Amino acid sequence: MNDAILTRIAEALERLAPPPAAPADLSAAPAYVWDGRSIRAVEAFAPVDYALLTGIDAQKEALLENTRRLAAGHAAHDVLLWGARGTGKSAVVASAVGELQRQGRDIALLQCAIDELASLPALFSALRATTRPFILFLDDLGFDDSGADARALRSLLQGGTAARPAHVRLYVTSNRRHIVPRHMAEQDDPINPRDVVDDKMALSDRFGLSLGFHAMDQDAYVAIVRGYADSLGLDFDPLEAIRWSTQRGSRSGRVAWQYVVELAGRNGRAV
Repeated sequence: MNDAILTRIAEALERLAPPPAAPADLSAAPAYVWDGRSIRAVEAFAPVDYALLTGIDAQKEALLENTRRLAAGHAAHDVLLWGARGTGKSAVVASAVGELQRQGRDIALLQCAIDELASLPALFSALRATTRPFILFLDDLGFDDSGADARALRSLLQGGTAARPAHVRLYVTSNRRHIVPRHMAEQDDPINPRDVVDDKMALSDRFGLSLGFHAMDQDAYVAIVRGYADSLGLDFDPLEAIRWSTQRGSRSGRVAWQYVVELAGRNGRAV
């Protein structure tokens, strides 16, 4: 077998099993992504302007203060952000980190896919190589009835050798206050029914700060549209904005932004 054939075989094998990516510089980027095996830097980190998030003032101020404490090396909580879809839970996490970075604080966001929870001990081990404060972001978390993943995550939050480092805090969003679904049938379970419920609720109890995000009224929705539109120099008709939300069956920050995108497109503007 000649050298050319051996070279082609080697190249084909490399394509099938590429070498691991070089470790990301954990001191340089504003945000990162963990894929279960390695940390990748996200250079184009462009969160929503903190000032534009309206209708959730109490929640965003509490989150910013907690994040500021972590950035300063002070005690800070793991945070559960729960509530209706589209109400700003995910946006405010990135926005709070971006606001502190704008103020010159050294802190970074690191997002982990929810199907990579089993790899979190490896991620925590990698993060022990730096003292830079990190927000580990788990978006739209939920578990099935078995509760196995919930118990595993709970053990990582409560301490031990596999627990997250002191300069890392988990910010988790969920549509449910207690993350794991509960059913009326639990009350009729003949085997320790109270224990079943308590075990499922125990994970949410591990978060020192729990912030609820609720469906908003019409005035709050229009105020969000106005904030976005004003920032882009766009005029809008409140009644049309309301019709837009009615057609979608929802009033939320997400729907407000979608309306403003539509408005900008009509006016030949980029967002």
